[in-house]
This record gives sequence, C-alpha cells and structure tokens, in this order.
Amino acid sequence: MEELAGLGHLLVFAFLFCFSTFMVGPVITDVTMGALCPGRDECSLAIYLTGLQQAVTGLGALVLTPVVGNLSDRYGRKALLAIPATASIVPLGILAYGRTKAYVYAYYITKTLTAMVCEGTMMCLSLAYVADTVPESRRTAAFGLFTGVCSAGFVASTIAARFLPLSTTCQVSAVGAVATAVYMKAFLQETDGGASSCSSSDEEASQPLCLPSSSAEEPSAPPRLPPLRKAPSLTEIAGLLTSSSTFSRAAVVTFFHGLGDTGLLNTLLYFLKAKFQYSKNEYANLLLIIGITGSFSQLTVMPLLVPKLGEQKLLIIALIASCGHAFLYSIAWSFWVPYLAASCVILSMLVTPCIRSIISKKVGPFEQGMVQGCITGISSTASVISPLIFTPLTAWCLSEATPSYLKGFSLACAGFATLVALATSISMRPAEVEPDRK
Repeated sequence: MEELAGLGHLLVFAFLFCFSTFMVGPVITDVTMGALCPGRDECSLAIYLTGLQQAVTGLGALVLTPVVGNLSDRYGRKALLAIPATASIVPLGILAYGRTKAYVYAYYITKTLTAMVCEGTMMCLSLAYVADTVPESRRTAAFGLFTGVCSAGFVASTIAARFLPLSTTCQVSAVGAVATAVYMKAFLQETDGGASSCSSSDEEASQPLCLPSSSAEEPSAPPRLPPLRKAPSLTEIAGLLTSSSTFSRAAVVTFFHGLGDTGLLNTLLYFLKAKFQYSKNEYANLLLIIGITGSFSQLTVMPLLVPKLGEQKLLIIALIASCGHAFLYSIAWSFWVPYLAASCVILSMLVTPCIRSIISKKVGPFEQGMVQGCITGISSTASVISPLIFTPLTAWCLSEATPSYLKGFSLACAGFATLVALATSISMRPAEVEPDRK
C-alpha cells in the first residue's frame, strides 16, 4: 500500500502545482497588454514577447529535460521534483508584488529562466513516478488519471481567477506555489521502480498496483543502468529515438502535435482579444470549458475507451479532434464559436497520455525517466520552433492592414501541423504499440 499512498501524494502535488501555475493564465494577457499597450486591443509587442519567452523556454527545456529525467533514474524522482516545485515560486512572486511595465518585464525574464526546468521536467518526472508505481496493464489509465488531476487543478485555478480581483489572483497564485513546494517536501515519497519491475501476469494485471510477493524468497533487484558519467548527448538521445519504429513515429507525432498545439495556445487569446474583444472573464469562461471537459475526458472517457480501442486507435481519434478544434477556432464568426470549439478537448486532450503510455511500455523500469524526458525534449523542440513560425504570422494576421477573413489564418496553420501528426499516427502498425517483452 506504500505505492498507493505515494501515488496519492503525487496526485495532490500535481493538483496544487497546476492550481498555482495556471491561475495567472486568464489574466496574463490583460496584464501584459495593460502594461505594454494600454487601451489597445492589438499589441504586436506583447505577441512577440510571449513568442520569445516560449522559444527560449523550449530551447532550454530541450537540453535540460532529458538530463533531469536521466538524473532522476539515478538519484530519485522526489529529489529532482524539488527543482520545478521551488523554481516556479519566483516569477509568481514578482507578479504578485507589482504589475507595472518593469515588473511585467521582470516576470517574463524570470518566467523564461525558471520554466526551462519547471514545465517539462515536472511532467516527465511525474509520469516516470507513475510508471514506477503502476504496472504495465494499468499504466495508460494511470497516465490518464494523472493528466486528469492536472486538468482539475487547471479548472480550480481558472474558477479562482474568474471570481477574484486581478491583484488578488496573482497573490493567491504565489502563495499556492509556496504551499506546493512545502507539501512535496513533507509528504511525497521516493520510489524504487518496484511496480515497473513486476511481471505482467494475468494475476498481477488484476491488481491496481504490484504488491510485494508473499514468497519467503526475496526477489532479486532488477538491473540498473550504469551510473551517469556525463549528461546524455544529443547523439545518444537521437540514437534512442531511432532505435525502433515506435520511438521514431512517436517522436514525429509528438513534434508536429506540439508544433500545432503550442502555436494555437500562444496565439488564441490574442486572436480572441483582437477579433471579439475578449477580456479576463471571457478568457476564464473559455478556459473553464477546456479544463472541465479535459478533466472529464481523462478521468472518465479515457479509462472506458482504452480497453475497447487501444492506445493507437484512441490516439488517431484524439488527433482528429485536435485538428478539428484548431480549424474551428480559425473560422470563428461569432463570440460563441470558440466555446463550441473548446468542447473538442474531450477527445484532443487524450493525445499526450496515449503517446506517453505507448512509449512507457517499450522500455525497462529504470529507463522511464530518460525516455519520458526525451519525449518531453521533442515537445520542447516544437516549442522552440513554433514561436519562430507563429509569432510573426500572428502579428501580421492581427494587424490592422490584414483583411478580417485572414485573422485566423495562423490558427489554421496550427491545424495543418497537427494534421501531419495524424497522418503519422495512422501509419503506425498495431504491433508497434504492444509492450516489448524482450
């Protein structure tokens, strides 16, 4: 039962982390434009600043996330999770203290630096923690449960931002980040990879977790990877991702889905501000629909569909929904259409847990941190390239010289990027997503 308790503490930690970090989401657009372009509905400077932050963050995460994931295989998940839990406090504290132009610039600088080791590493280390705790047969549902709890934290933070004043929202977010770090340090337990090293027999598959054997004979410890002498190089990471067709195709799907998803998320709020004059409350309403729908999807829909469809078919369906809602955003003709498009999240939110589950089943128990970090690094690569493409494109689309019917062109381009990921996922053979028993 220790594993079950550890997983429960991880879910609480994930909820608190998402609650504190996502709370500034509905207000940051208004805060940035109010400080840099007061009284205007379109601000190219704000768009470029957001794009620059995302590009630099992605570049840093590309290098750091596989390294941190690999180090967690050696030193433990909890020890490395302390880094994102602590670093996320700094930018939120700055925003809580002031929101003038100087403080906004300071926020973006510190947010860029800390996000390199916060956003990607928190997710990859937590998923490796889940893989340590939950056996293969139930891992997909466990990944869905984890991402569902993250979505629940997103929902709670958005509700708080919807009803709290702007200044109070930033202060509550900073206090929540401190509480997250304290909870993680006090309650989260370290893992030893025990569940991952259990065999996947029918009897064990019926258990929620791999419990210790009742045999008097102590099981021998599973083999560990050699100690790290240096950080893994890009060549070594590339060698891992090309070692099988599963890794290669998963990397392509992750890259193009990340390219489209990042482009959509970075430009959507500015598009809605320019075309429909959305403000904090409208942003919060839209994000609430996304968060509630995503939580319901991962906590309820995914556990029902995975046993019937399998990860590959569910991945294809999720990518179709992801393409559909990007194209629907791009042709929005009224203020209520984005709310309709947001409902597609009930399926599109399942892309990440499906990919993570497929990859997790292809490696050993003490390689989970490395492989999850590599996939996160691929996603970070997309986060570097995406702003270079979508930031100038969005600035041009939302400028006063651009015709109204082209305002959503950058969002349509994000949909086409996701379409490439869909085509790659369709080409996967069913045998490629089965667990590797070698």
